[in-house]
Amino acid sequence: MPSRIITLNEVIIQKQSAFPYAKGELSRLLSHIGLAAKIVAKKINKAGLVNILGDSKNVNVQGENQQKLDVFANEVFINTMRASGICVGITSEENDEMVLFDDDLSLDGKYIICMDPLDGSSNIDVNVSIGTIFSIYRRVSSRGEKATLEDFLQPGNKQVAAGYVLYGSSTMMVYSTGLGTTGFTLDNTIGEFCLSHPYMVTPKQGKIFSVNQGNFINFPRGTKEYIKYCQEKDEATNRPYSARYIGSLVADFHRNLMKGGIFMYPTTGSAPTGKLRLLYECNPIAFLAEQAGGLATDGLGNRILDIQPTDIHQRVPFYTGSKDMVQRAEEFMEEYKDEK
Repeated sequence: MPSRIITLNEVIIQKQSAFPYAKGELSRLLSHIGLAAKIVAKKINKAGLVNILGDSKNVNVQGENQQKLDVFANEVFINTMRASGICVGITSEENDEMVLFDDDLSLDGKYIICMDPLDGSSNIDVNVSIGTIFSIYRRVSSRGEKATLEDFLQPGNKQVAAGYVLYGSSTMMVYSTGLGTTGFTLDNTIGEFCLSHPYMVTPKQGKIFSVNQGNFINFPRGTKEYIKYCQEKDEATNRPYSARYIGSLVADFHRNLMKGGIFMYPTTGSAPTGKLRLLYECNPIAFLAEQAGGLATDGLGNRILDIQPTDIHQRVPFYTGSKDMVQRAEEFMEEYKDEK
């Protein structure tokens, strides 16, 4: 741990020198994301005191009811990114289409962002941890013009940065630019994210499995067998494992990142291609998992970061966490691949 307080902006600037193509824009963009996160965190901390809890009566493109804080967080991040002049567009879970910025400054920007502004928002009303997930890519279209669909439909291995903000007992921002995974905790007394987890490495093997077992009957046979394996007593492999499921991807992943474990969201009868979105949930989390020494796959041997997106709201099955646990789950998926 550092012997003095080191802020998010200091670390961003220090790491900028590792990228010869960077001219400060990515650093400023990450700083703007941190600013938006602080605004959202402040509003979340007042959720019980002001009229921002509950259903907004709107439905997003996913067919999910938008919470009032969903709408607020989406607007904050979009407006902050537009004001940065560095980002040319955003795709968000809350918007049917791409949100493109067309002012002269933004059109010259070299980055686009894929974002879930408020992950796990169904937990808002019961004061359970929620989060923001973000992913940054360099645009492939020409600068000076509007962003195109091709800018957003890039595989996850093209990400230049990704991260999440966890709004819990404290507010944390975890991000990576491809140089490992680093965590910061918001110090409300000075209003700054301060370096708290310099080198986040997830254990190769953990004791936690996270999955919505209410859908067990509809899981693929391989996932069912792996869950049974996790529940069986075996002293040689330190089983049974503990079942922990919050229902917020950021919160579940963060716990497993720190302690070791696996998070699974397989296909089901009602979600035959999976439920989580590739661009703004799976890709950024997969990027962080790999940077911390873990794995992220679709359970069928396909690396999440190598999947070519075909739609901005594309869904995929998702298995991520400690390397040994993900590989063991894939062994079960392979063994029972021909069975439902």
